[in-house]
Amino acid sequence: MVRLDALLPLKSLREDVKLSAKYRQIATSIRAVGLVEPPVVTPDKTTPGIYFLVDGHLRVEALRELGQETVECLVSTDDEAFTYNKRVNRLSPPQEHRMIVRAIERGVSETRLAEALGINVAAVQRRARLMDGISPEVAELLKDSQCSFAVFDVLRKMGPMRQLEAAELMLGHNNFRKAFALALLAATPDGHLAATKGKRRTAPETSAVTREQVARLERELAGLQIQIKAVEETYGLDNLHLTVAKAYVTRLLGNAQVVRWLAQHKPEYLSEFQAIAELTSLPVEGHSAGRDGQAG
Repeated sequence: MVRLDALLPLKSLREDVKLSAKYRQIATSIRAVGLVEPPVVTPDKTTPGIYFLVDGHLRVEALRELGQETVECLVSTDDEAFTYNKRVNRLSPPQEHRMIVRAIERGVSETRLAEALGINVAAVQRRARLMDGISPEVAELLKDSQCSFAVFDVLRKMGPMRQLEAAELMLGHNNFRKAFALALLAATPDGHLAATKGKRRTAPETSAVTREQVARLERELAGLQIQIKAVEETYGLDNLHLTVAKAYVTRLLGNAQVVRWLAQHKPEYLSEFQAIAELTSLPVEGHSAGRDGQAG
């Protein structure tokens, strides 16, 4: 337990932070159910009894506003906030759904949940129904993904098998946007749509995007994803090789005899070596070309 007046923040909050939705949500949650996650502090080695506040600045500010004098903290051996903030995992909609369903099953009322989360009761009910109409396999695949609520609304319009195909495509492309889900819905044959009591979907020939176009887009995205993965695997090593090569060329050009020989016998090489030595970053468009049109 640490007194709030013994905490020294490692960063200053904006003057208008109390007007933000995040701050209001934290304050409402603390008021309704108490502090869920303790702030992280590290002791000031020069002043006993004083602690640096590493993580939890908004929580501490909300506690001060609510009149609290002490707070239970986690004591850290690291004295910088980056260690904690780089490991922050935002709660995804499927995780939020499971949390709300579990709380309701344990007897927590929707009204109290709404107060704790800083949302209205209708929003709590929508989150609790998020997986209605979603097959168990798809729910398991997307349980930790950052799919928005709108994406699940789109998936709900598909049959179970098409839902599974769409979920695998979104995971494979790492694309969980509503626009991508709508494109997959547009490419879904009528026989793979979920049974609805309303009107049937507009025919593909009258749609702005045909199934053939979306299928071609899927193939192109799959090919692009393979290329990106291949580049990611070798990028670090390639970058290291290029850095070493640049340093070697720069060192060569520091030798007057080498420069003089190149100027007399290989002037085209000298100009290219000089361009490499002057690089501060890799080109962003295409590759460089020498005077004879060959790759530099």
